[in-house]
Amino acid sequence: MDTEKKIQDAASYVREKYATPPQIGIILGSGFSFFQEHLQNSTAIAYKEIPNFPVSTVEGHAGNLVLGKCGEKHLCVMAGRFHYYEGYSMQDITFPVRVMASLGIKTLVVTNAAGGVNKAYDVGNFVLLKDHINLLGSSPLRGKETFGQRFVDMTRCYSGDLREAALETAKNHDIILHEGVYAATHGPNFETPAEIKMMRVLGADLVGMSTVPEVIVARQLQLKILGISCVTNMAAGVLDQELSHHEVMDTMDKNRQKFVGFIDELISQKL
Repeated sequence: MDTEKKIQDAASYVREKYATPPQIGIILGSGFSFFQEHLQNSTAIAYKEIPNFPVSTVEGHAGNLVLGKCGEKHLCVMAGRFHYYEGYSMQDITFPVRVMASLGIKTLVVTNAAGGVNKAYDVGNFVLLKDHINLLGSSPLRGKETFGQRFVDMTRCYSGDLREAALETAKNHDIILHEGVYAATHGPNFETPAEIKMMRVLGADLVGMSTVPEVIVARQLQLKILGISCVTNMAAGVLDQELSHHEVMDTMDKNRQKFVGFIDELISQKL
């Protein structure tokens, strides 16, 4: 079965469960899955039920596609994403973005938990992505199936208008909101102190193991993109301590209420 048929089969299944076309897609990274609980009149579909959909294998990723309302906006929310380190191909990782676009979304919000490379950041800070560095060693556009334009311009992949709206909204929620550059590595091991020094020289403010493939495909699909990271730990070598996924989850838990209020207002009133 070709990929386009797989996309349409998945989208058709979702439409049977939730008929209203979503306007905004959201990908919830590690620890962000709590946001799905705040959708109104929502319908949750387990990834394993959707034809051709991958399945999440990481702690903090619920593994549900949730459709519902935030204010008057209809959303399609991925409560859990897929990563290169799980063994999935770039095409598998980005398959849900293509499904959401087929369902009708015009805007994609990507969230993630990230390590702070920029020493001016503190754990718990939120950062708007203004650019990224792809250190994954591959692209989801690689291959014979192009799905449209192959040589996609990435100059302004993160929407300036959406960033301005987010900065304005953050003022109402006691949120420190920086703007920074995200570097994506393939993981699953955390980076070494030497690698973090290299990334800092390259201009990275954050480091993580996701987001970039989804943004590349969203850009090819001509979606408007907003990226938000939570600094859940300082990257290797910044502090004299070891890194763990539990630290990531603990930090997200402490910041969940701030994030919910912020993203609720942003989506319902600004996007």
